[in-house]
Amino acid sequence: MSAGDRIDSDYMRIALRQAQAAFDEGEVPVGAVIVHSNRVIAKAHNQKECLRDPTAHAEMIAITQAAAELGNWCLAGCVMYVTLEPCPMCTGALVLARVSRLVIGARDPKTGACGSVMDLSAHPRLNHGVDVSFGVMADESSDLLKRFFLRKRMENN
Repeated sequence: MSAGDRIDSDYMRIALRQAQAAFDEGEVPVGAVIVHSNRVIAKAHNQKECLRDPTAHAEMIAITQAAAELGNWCLAGCVMYVTLEPCPMCTGALVLARVSRLVIGARDPKTGACGSVMDLSAHPRLNHGVDVSFGVMADESSDLLKRFFLRKRMENN
């Protein structure tokens, strides 16, 4: 494992802890972390249910936190680590915020907008592209999601 891979895994572990917090609160377990200059400047998890807000995805909350921390909407030079491939809304926000790099745990074959269903992160008509990497701690991210939805199905029976 290279030093870069180890660093990516360290930050993804923080995102996974955020995803676990979402799981514990009954939210879809997605966690996000934003790093700037090797420092965590934002961390969040899904809060759609508790806030009753359809935009309260981990990525959106983390982007808002990071912009406040930097005092700037432009997040150039920032890296987001997220446990699940972002949806179109979140990918659009990452592009508009000019996040430099996105590291994703698990792919989302239903709504993923970084290559699984569509690719807004590198759309040629948009004014910014995000460098995307997949698969960092993908099994751990996927397992947490599977456990969550299994629990939800058992609760509904």
